Amino acid sequence: MKIDPHKCVACGNCLPVCPMGAIHIDPGIGRATVNEDECVECFACYRGMSKEHLNPTMVRTIRGIAKFFRFRFDPEPDICPTDAIVPQELSWPRIVRRAFSDPQVPHESTGIHGRGTAEVKTNDVTNRVKEGEAGFVVEFGRPGVGAHFRDIQRVTTALAHLGVEFEKNNPVTSLMTDPSRGLIREDILNEKILSAIVEIKTALEKVPSVLKEIRKLSREVDTVISIGVSTRCDPEGNDALRGILEQEGYPTYRGKTNLGLGRVSRTLSETNQRS
Repeated sequence: MKIDPHKCVACGNCLPVCPMGAIHIDPGIGRATVNEDECVECFACYRGMSKEHLNPTMVRTIRGIAKFFRFRFDPEPDICPTDAIVPQELSWPRIVRRAFSDPQVPHESTGIHGRGTAEVKTNDVTNRVKEGEAGFVVEFGRPGVGAHFRDIQRVTTALAHLGVEFEKNNPVTSLMTDPSRGLIREDILNEKILSAIVEIKTALEKVPSVLKEIRKLSREVDTVISIGVSTRCDPEGNDALRGILEQEGYPTYRGKTNLGLGRVSRTLSETNQRS
């Protein structure tokens, strides 16, 4: 994202709109500028503000006169008075930022908007996590912190070493060069995004080691990590995961219970076999 210095009048309305705090007023030029390293291309500033098309010279003149006579002349706080916020043409690898940060852009690998995955919310239909398994969603960057892929890779490589299985239908997995080692493409490691979710599953007995590894790494990486864990209940509604988590010091509650009302999806290979 760019701010046109010829249009900007340094009203500062765009500063609080940016979830990453990537916009600031440069006192040297008297204009708002974008820190491109911190900008995640979420388009919150571009879409989150109303736009007027006032003449920048006129607005600056009025603001200068107002400042001289010690009164304020500011536009409404949700308006960019001169339409100075300009999207830039994004190319690889920077375009990855928008894919993981703009909720209106679908991921090419999954076709799903936002973070690009339905997680295990639809497990009753997809059957990703089976009996005796635990599914993890490891979320990076929220709220309002963001994450670099280099920090995500520190976690994915450690998890791969534990022998977990990465969900194939996941945007982060699609960017891995070697999922067996948790390695992500080198050309995007320095790209920063608003948030991402890594999905893995493992046997229930490995849950303590996964939690221990993520807890250790959360103190070392420069982002925020949140974890969700799920499993399948038995026919009576009981699950072994609750006891494991409580033994590890994590209080548990039923955050979501799928009722199994969906229709089980068929894989392509199953469909071909039936046809």
